[in-house]
Parts: sequence; structure tokens; C-alpha cells
Amino acid sequence: MATRQLRKGEQTHAAILETALAMASREGLEGLTIGSLADRMKMSKSGVFAHFGSREDLQIAVVKLYHHQFEQEIFYPAMNEPRGLPRLRALFSGWVKRVTLEIASGCIYISGAVEYDDRPGAVREELAGMVQTWQRSLRRCVQQAIDEGHLRADTDPDQMVFEMYGLVLALHHDARFIQRPGSVQHAQTGFERLIESYRNPAAAILPAATPTKPTKKTA
Repeated sequence: MATRQLRKGEQTHAAILETALAMASREGLEGLTIGSLADRMKMSKSGVFAHFGSREDLQIAVVKLYHHQFEQEIFYPAMNEPRGLPRLRALFSGWVKRVTLEIASGCIYISGAVEYDDRPGAVREELAGMVQTWQRSLRRCVQQAIDEGHLRADTDPDQMVFEMYGLVLALHHDARFIQRPGSVQHAQTGFERLIESYRNPAAAILPAATPTKPTKKTA
């Protein structure tokens, strides 16, 4: 009986968190409240509080879940690719694919940066920490591409990651806000031009990643 109750509690906790993530993606982390979540789950506020002691704890849990899903969908699959440009291309391609899937809802990393750029506190620290972890992963992959001889030895990983981030931010802006056709292809083309600008001329030309299939909204 105790085991069944524990499993039911874990299932309820997971369901609340998934619903909270969906709400935060559409309405922002600051739009997420215990009351609105309780209404959506058809639970009492005290029932939600039993799983998350405070609104801030709930927001942090949502950020952690988003980061976990981000890693599972983008980071870990890319690690199956060979070190260097194949892995870096896989990371960017997976990133672009996730952004296209988030056009209708929103990216927690991007919307969170707008919400918490000047708002100190635990949620901001957690969110910024997750973004910095992702950037470190990108820089590490860029450095590996340099070490493998795919990129020039004088390539600055920080600069390259900055430019990659710029492409994704532009994609999110144009596809979600302006709804500009061809945004995904523009991002992919920009990335290949970026690679070419840093590529080691002595290295063999590695094939580009398969372009992400545009969604109806971004095609």
C-alpha cells in the first residue's frame, strides 16, 4: 500500500511539473502561479503546495525539467557523433530543430532571459546557470573541432559560440515574432557560413548536417 501511494505521488508530481512547464512556456515563468496551476490540474492549492513548497521552488523545478529535456533531445544524441565538426553540427542542428518545435509555445531560456535579466534571485541564478552550462558544452565542442584540425588553430571558441547564439536568437525572433518564411533555412545557411569562416583550409571538407525540416509556420 505504501509503495503504491509513493508511486502515485511521484506520478502526480511529474504530471504537475509537466503541466507547469507547458504553462511557463506559453506565459513565462513569472506567469506561473500555484493558483493557476492548481486550477489547471483541478487540484487544491494545498495539494500543489504538498509537492512544491513555494512558487519559487516550482519555478526552479520547471527550469530543471526544461534543461533535462534540452539535454536529452540535443546534447546526448550529438555525443554519438564523431568529435569535431560532425558533433558541433549535430548540436546546432538539434538546437534549431527544438527552436522550431517551440515556435508555438516559447523557449524557457530565451523568455526567461527577458524576464530575469534585471531580477535577482534563486530563479535567475538557476536559469543563468543552465544557460552557462549549455554555452560551456558548445565551447568545448568548438575546442574539440580545433584540436581535430577541422577549425583553424586561431579560432576563438568564445567568439564562435557568441555567433552561434546570435543565429538561434535571430531564428527565434524571426520565426516566432515576425513569422518570417524561410527562417530555419536562414539559420542553417548562416551556420554553414560561420563554419566556413573558421574552417581549417588544410582539413578535409566534412559534409553539412541534414537541414532541419521546416514546420508549416516557418517554411
